[in-house]
Amino acid sequence: MKKIYLIICFGIHFINLNAQEVLKLDDFGKIALNPYVSEQAKLPAEAKAQLEIKLKQIASNYGMAGSVANPRFIITANISITTKDIIPGPPQQIAQNMDITLFIGDAIENKIFSNIVISSSGVGTNENKAFIDAIKQINTKNNKIEAFLQEAKNKIIAYYSTQCDFINQKAVALKQQEKYSEAIYTLAQIPEVCKECYFKALNEMAVVYDLKINVDGKTRLSEANAIWSANPNNEGAQQAINLIMQINPQAKCYSEATSLLKTINEKVIADEKERLRKQEEYEKRQQKIDAENSKAEAELEKQRINAYREVAVEYAKNQPQVVYRNVYRNIYWY
Repeated sequence: MKKIYLIICFGIHFINLNAQEVLKLDDFGKIALNPYVSEQAKLPAEAKAQLEIKLKQIASNYGMAGSVANPRFIITANISITTKDIIPGPPQQIAQNMDITLFIGDAIENKIFSNIVISSSGVGTNENKAFIDAIKQINTKNNKIEAFLQEAKNKIIAYYSTQCDFINQKAVALKQQEKYSEAIYTLAQIPEVCKECYFKALNEMAVVYDLKINVDGKTRLSEANAIWSANPNNEGAQQAINLIMQINPQAKCYSEATSLLKTINEKVIADEKERLRKQEEYEKRQQKIDAENSKAEAELEKQRINAYREVAVEYAKNQPQVVYRNVYRNIYWY
């Protein structure tokens, strides 16, 4: 009997498997199971992809869809071939019966919480298609799978109940190291269903969040002040304002930040008014210069014309008057 094993590799490396997924706010505060098929699985690529889809469907059907927000808990599988038969063709087909063992566990601590064996069979023109057919036959909604998930859910809740103080202590340590975002992330992973631990985490998150926005706000305000002091112009104003706009309104320094923003705006407006005044003054001066230049050009042109005429007058003065009288004698108008 040929067996193909899907090796279960619980491990910390799983943290980065779905790094490309987009996080959403509602990814936190719930128990999430992340579908995982080992890289060492002796399965064709298409069958492996189909198995991951099926695992995701199982988690989703019971409101436990996974998220990179909390990759700690996984749902995975191990496939064992029980029988394999060749069905004569044409076309020749492969029929496989198999046991698919589902596991839910803690990937960080390498601990299994729950498991279940589901028998299935598939037929296809090759092993890959037979695997895919068998995986598709798994009914994701039945009492057996529901009990399997409920058992795992109870153990996850128990995990948080027993680890609650440790999680909070870790968050406090991160807070003291000024790793505020990481501390909040650590606390945010506690699901709402673990009520006592969840509300304790909420209280600590409020403290860490206030520290975070105050430290971030103070840092950005200091940077904004430095930039504005060094460059009290439009460019510096834009850079400083961009930093100020990132300061949380709940931060202690927010009133100081708004005061700086007001100062910057007033200076920019005053500078703009001065710029407009100078521009208007320049334009008026330019208009005057243009008018003067135009007048000067007209005067110059007049002088040039007069010079032409002076040449003509001088020429005329030197012409004998008798010439004109001789010309007149040839005119008979009356």
